[in-house]
Amino acid sequence: MYIYLYLNLFTIFFPLVLSFDKRVAFYKNWPYLFPAMTVNALIFIIWDIYFTHLGVWDFNPEYLLGIYFFGLPLEEILFFITVPYACVFIYECLNAYIPKDFFRPYATGLSLALVIVLIPLGLFFLPRLYTSITFLGLSVMQLLHYRLLKNQVLGRFYVTYFVHLIPFLLVNGVLTALPVVLYNNNYNLGVRLTTIPIEDTMYSMLMLLITISVYEWLRRRKAKQNNALVV
Repeated sequence: MYIYLYLNLFTIFFPLVLSFDKRVAFYKNWPYLFPAMTVNALIFIIWDIYFTHLGVWDFNPEYLLGIYFFGLPLEEILFFITVPYACVFIYECLNAYIPKDFFRPYATGLSLALVIVLIPLGLFFLPRLYTSITFLGLSVMQLLHYRLLKNQVLGRFYVTYFVHLIPFLLVNGVLTALPVVLYNNNYNLGVRLTTIPIEDTMYSMLMLLITISVYEWLRRRKAKQNNALVV
């Protein structure tokens, strides 16, 4: 059974079809989205190849097509396309249908709290590579995001993250319950959210933050260029 492929198709189907909704008009943002997704995919595919080689995680061939690139199943590579696309689609839908940025006053404090907590944990659990690299990587990205965009979109980012946890729990729940993805607990904390390693929640946040940061930076740079031309 090609469960991982079906999960990818399920993840992308409705966001792709609804990209042409008149109110959201998500397709108009593809020039910023696709470069952002490319940056994200390059980072995570290289990371994934390395971790798979080390044995941090592996993939159950029973649920795969059997097509591999650099040791990664095709479905895993598709994951870094379908999931960021769906998450940024959620982000834009929330922006369109909830104009007020309710969470903005709390966003900077939450990012600071995450950095304060995750850096010591990442350093303390340094030999547990999934834990340390995820926690430290997210801390660095939080700081980089704030350097590039301040808190202009942080509130909306966190609302998107919390909403995305619903499909995240569904998709990752299937991947880890069957399991399609097998985790070596020598490289993580061994703490599970049902069947999902707790690190996955921060891994997903990092993936979403990288994509939205690049996406919004490109969009704002284009807006500044257009304003300069008008002046």
